[in-house]
Amino acid sequence: MEQHDRQAYWRSNLRLMAVLLTIWAIVSFGAGIIFVDQLNEIVIGGFPLGFWFSQQGSILVFIALIFVYAKRMDALDKKYGADDYEEGGVTH
Repeated sequence: MEQHDRQAYWRSNLRLMAVLLTIWAIVSFGAGIIFVDQLNEIVIGGFPLGFWFSQQGSILVFIALIFVYAKRMDALDKKYGADDYEEGGVTH
């Protein structure tokens, strides 16, 4: 991979991480702390939604974002030729 491609790859990686961490921060702090009073008016399974986001929601969103990150990084690896495997699982 050439220097220009490496820089573009790294910028794309950083942009992806920034977007995903921003989403997680908004869910964690926004739904679990800032908007908890509004969300507590909604009850799911006997628990207020704000409590649910504080205890479960941000963790589940974080796990989902890990899968999104892995999928998007696979696409970036292929785009910039940084993938470790060829078709059929044979390494370079």
